[in-house]
Amino acid sequence: SIETLNKAYRQGYMFGLSGESQQSCPYHSDVIAAAWEAGWTDGAAQARQIGFKPQEQAIA
Repeated sequence: SIETLNKAYRQGYMFGLSGESQQSCPYHSDVIAAAWEAGWTDGAAQARQIGFKPQEQAIA
C-alpha cells in the first residue's frame, strides 16, 4: 500500500540522516526496500548538505 511505502521511505530517510549504513535496510520485498533506499539516499544527502557527521560508537 502507499502507506507502507511512505513508512519505509520515512524510516530510510531517518537512517540516512542519522548516518546509519544503507545495509541496515530491514525490508526484503523489492518494492518496499526500494522505497526505503530512496529515503536513505535522500536522508544521507541532507546529512551531507548540513554537514552532519555521526559520532563513532564505542565498542564495549
